[in-house]
Amino acid sequence: MVALLDPLEAPVHPIEALRRVAFLLERTRAGTYRVEAFRNAVKTLKTLDAGELAERAEEGTLQEIPGIGKSTSGVIAQALAGDLPTYLAALEAKAGGPLVEGGEALYAALKGDCHLHSDWSDGGSPIDEMVLTGLELGHEWLVLTDHSPQLRVASGLSAERLTQQIGIVEAIDRSLGGAFRLLKGIEVDILDDGGLDQSDAMLARLDLVTASVHSKLRMNAGPMTKRMVTAVSNPRVNVLGHCTGRLVEGSRGTRPQSDFDARAVFEACAEHGTAVEINSRPERRDPPDDLLLLALEIGCLFAIDSDAHAPGQLDMKAYGCERAERLGVPAERIVTTWDADRLLTWANP
Repeated sequence: MVALLDPLEAPVHPIEALRRVAFLLERTRAGTYRVEAFRNAVKTLKTLDAGELAERAEEGTLQEIPGIGKSTSGVIAQALAGDLPTYLAALEAKAGGPLVEGGEALYAALKGDCHLHSDWSDGGSPIDEMVLTGLELGHEWLVLTDHSPQLRVASGLSAERLTQQIGIVEAIDRSLGGAFRLLKGIEVDILDDGGLDQSDAMLARLDLVTASVHSKLRMNAGPMTKRMVTAVSNPRVNVLGHCTGRLVEGSRGTRPQSDFDARAVFEACAEHGTAVEINSRPERRDPPDDLLLLALEIGCLFAIDSDAHAPGQLDMKAYGCERAERLGVPAERIVTTWDADRLLTWANP
């Protein structure tokens, strides 16, 4: 069952204090520079032995360590002293509660996430940190879906890099002993003709495929409809990601939704068992309410996903749950409420 993290209490290890600060900053979309200060401090502390760290704190020389600044040194020193760092306590009080009112029952029913990124593409954290945070939040499974090769701006994975990542994901999954499943996936680009930006042989090695349009978003409605229908009809595709491509707020500005025949696309999704993603990122909120209701009427399955690019953003599914519950999407039609075995049976019939 996915749930809010309980606030940390003293005593707390400095690394855990820094991780929690970064998590809280990420879930509230704080600036990247602030988040990186705490994530980088975690990496630095993992290279130091406890004796050196305690000695530095006692001498007041923590900030002489590369990667440790004023804010991070304060958190470390207070944690080492056995206190709850004031920076962390203030952030917990401000940003530790629910992200949105509504959707709580559906949020609690979630078991996984079909769309998230690591630092292998354009995410900010390594795979193991995404997994650890997923475990802490109560997930039973996650699908790692880094980008495909065409999206060079996001360091999309070539077949060679994806092969390497598959090996790492399988090793992590084995190490977890079945208590949690890390599944092999991709967010594959939908090409102009509806083809997919990765070979069929590579896609066949994955547990789940989310397919999204990232290029030529202003394509005319006719070709765009054909492009999307072709993609969602492909037996390798399990989830249609952020279907309209719109942006409604945020640092990247706004972007209108793509033009396409939504009924034709959603009917193809329903026919082929492809889930329509309810993308939970506040800047996307995709699909918009009217299209989500249309997909519901047509009989589509759904995936409430975070599209997380950082561990704290896994919590953003709360926004998608609020929308889904408000619009009457039943939990049994949301694949992210299913256990891993049911998900895998559906994704690979």
